[in-house]
Amino acid sequence: MEPICPIDSSCSNQISLLLNPPSPPQVQKYFEELIKTRQSCGLEVRTNGKHGKGVYAKVDFKEGDLVLKDPVLFGIQHSSNKMDCLVCSHCFQFIGSVELQIGRKLYLRNLADASGSNSGKRKFSSALKDCSGQCNESRDHGDSDVEEYDVDRCGLSDSKSNTNVIPKDVIDSLMEGGLKLPHSDIVSLPAVVSCPGKCKEAYYCSQSCAEADWNLYHSLLCTGKGSKSLSTEALSVFIQHANETNDIFLLAAKVISFTILRYRKLKTVYFEEKEKHDAPSILGSCNFSLLLEAWEPVSMGYKRRWWNCISLPDDVDCHDEVAFRLQIKKLAFTSLQLLKAAIFDKECEPLFSLEIYGHIIGMFELNNLDLVVESPVENYFLYIDDLPDSEKEKAEKVTESFLDALGDEYSGCCEGTAFFPLQSCMNHSCNPNAKAFKREEDRDGEAVLVALQPIHKGEEVTISYIDEELPYEERQSLLADYGFRCRCPKCLDEELPS
Repeated sequence: MEPICPIDSSCSNQISLLLNPPSPPQVQKYFEELIKTRQSCGLEVRTNGKHGKGVYAKVDFKEGDLVLKDPVLFGIQHSSNKMDCLVCSHCFQFIGSVELQIGRKLYLRNLADASGSNSGKRKFSSALKDCSGQCNESRDHGDSDVEEYDVDRCGLSDSKSNTNVIPKDVIDSLMEGGLKLPHSDIVSLPAVVSCPGKCKEAYYCSQSCAEADWNLYHSLLCTGKGSKSLSTEALSVFIQHANETNDIFLLAAKVISFTILRYRKLKTVYFEEKEKHDAPSILGSCNFSLLLEAWEPVSMGYKRRWWNCISLPDDVDCHDEVAFRLQIKKLAFTSLQLLKAAIFDKECEPLFSLEIYGHIIGMFELNNLDLVVESPVENYFLYIDDLPDSEKEKAEKVTESFLDALGDEYSGCCEGTAFFPLQSCMNHSCNPNAKAFKREEDRDGEAVLVALQPIHKGEEVTISYIDEELPYEERQSLLADYGFRCRCPKCLDEELPS
């Protein structure tokens, strides 16, 4: 049976206006202002009838040139990745110290192994607090409390006979800042800043990131004492459901929170202006105009209903496609009802329709990029490996035990998914002239695009949505999920004659 959301019918007119694509002048004005804030002013967004929107070069780019650094508009670290990496919840750069990153990873892994996967997950939040909050405390004591790692004192002098086992007191000392690994000062990470709402889920690299995240999204999605949600208990249920099913729901919640908070800010400004001019402060139908304005950044993203555009998994037979898509729709409806219990705002009611929720998730399905940030732990161990032999031998008496304990996953990156507003305007080509590529200096979650070949002024900047090395038919099949058939020069050359 199809899920029925009453808001879909009661707010149908407002929903239609929210989902109506912005006009070309609106698009141009919005992106002109946005590009001014980006590290690269050599781009512009144009609209055309062929592809909707596209990004074009305003200057010449050489091969290897930086084309764009695009900050995250909506992004999350995958829930499964939080055990491996402690990063800023706003900009996604690593925080704390190499010692904290290593100690925390070993501590949480041991906790999960000892408790079993299910109970380990339930204990994750409190463990995360223990593994994050202690770093700030240790830093306040200064270097006098930090001891250089002593192999013999910690009982690890014979790493061969004690493979993959690090004593608990050593792990605790790493997390608390009591022990310093050799040469760890070559990796400088910002101190851990706690969530303004005192939750156990979000941590930051700076007060400015904490405040920005709070004001833009997190104040409604915080499970701490300072949360502005209707119910932190209901919010916890929503988060648990998302973690157990699909964390794309957490991104959708960010969009709705973002829009509600923007709406409230616009409404406050509206009333303040009315009071200045002694005008009647009656919103009436104006409240929806403010909601449309608050929604503007989201309106720029191409959208389709999630259950219509999601790729059919390989293990689902094509004859079961209708049932599969209905199941996805029901899953979204369940998630929406849980979110509504946590942060519903009557003045923003259309945002809680299944139609809007489905289109938000579909926007992510069609436009998101992987969010990847290289681990400083990997760089640390590579540095040790490159030391002169005498220094390397001395350092490895300490580091080898930790490297063995971490195993093959020692170099785990921060992994997540994110929506980048300018990148999302870039059209696909199977022979792209730009690609997402993190340089050595790129240490946060921003999308970084570099030129694969010379790009001339006036030329469209294109990227590949898929693996462009795949055979023609496979490429076309994958791109069909995006709602189009590729007609780039490479595809036209490879197209079989009809």
